[in-house]
Amino acid sequence: MSSPVRVANAPCSWGALEFDWAGPAPAYAQVLDEMSATGYAGTELGDWGFMPTDPDALRREVARRDLALIGAFVPVRLTVEAEHAAGSGAAVRVARLIAAAGDSPFVVLSDDTARDPGRTKLAGRIAPDNGLDERGWTLLARGADRIARDVREATGLRTVFHHHCATFVETPREIDELMSRTDPSLDTGHCAFGGGNPVTVLGRWRDRVWHVHLKDCDPDVKFRAARDEWDYQESVRKGVFCELGHGAVDFRAVLGLLKSTGYDGWLVVEQDVLPSMGTPSESAARNRGYLRSLGV
Repeated sequence: MSSPVRVANAPCSWGALEFDWAGPAPAYAQVLDEMSATGYAGTELGDWGFMPTDPDALRREVARRDLALIGAFVPVRLTVEAEHAAGSGAAVRVARLIAAAGDSPFVVLSDDTARDPGRTKLAGRIAPDNGLDERGWTLLARGADRIARDVREATGLRTVFHHHCATFVETPREIDELMSRTDPSLDTGHCAFGGGNPVTVLGRWRDRVWHVHLKDCDPDVKFRAARDEWDYQESVRKGVFCELGHGAVDFRAVLGLLKSTGYDGWLVVEQDVLPSMGTPSESAARNRGYLRSLGV
């Protein structure tokens, strides 16, 4: 797939996650050094404070490794109206930083991960009656729209919505509902773990997708998670998000569909792991090599 797209990675592939239970990740300098050395052209910001929060310092740290800062993940508990104002403030703070230090970046908004105990417990096996009612969806979409509007008015940046397991936007049905109400991104691995086919979802909503995260999903771990009733944390701990090409996602079809429809945005590798879990640098290199074998 020879194309103008560029490939980035994200600090979550090194265990720098937004979850309170994740523990300390490697220092940002190590992450950026290894990201650059393994062949990536860009990075996302990571959680606030993981990288420098001074725009000049952040720009220097990213640029001296020949990376572009292309986005920032911002989780907000969108189903709780009282948290919308604080979430908007956090998103605008992040947006101002990446607008000053980045390369036409996106704010990547998500419902807050693993905040609802029921959804966290049932991640990967959500039934329709575990979801939001119309009031809940209206509240979630209103919060997302407010944050996107505030970010745009404050910085000019665009916001994309990121569906994510252990949130209220996980299953194919929920992704459809979300995509009908917002401008989304696509995450292949969360789509697969949530019970969807990334190719089908992308085909249905391609004209609304502006940002793509590449993550694989180990079907054996997904099966064991359902059989043994693991929660989201345990599924991540057991490696449900495996290296690209080792799971259930048909990346050749995903990339082929993107190429055929003229996608020219970033592809962001996200292999969520916990700190001290696996071999992030080696995995990043293998993930990059796998994508090169597919022409990216």
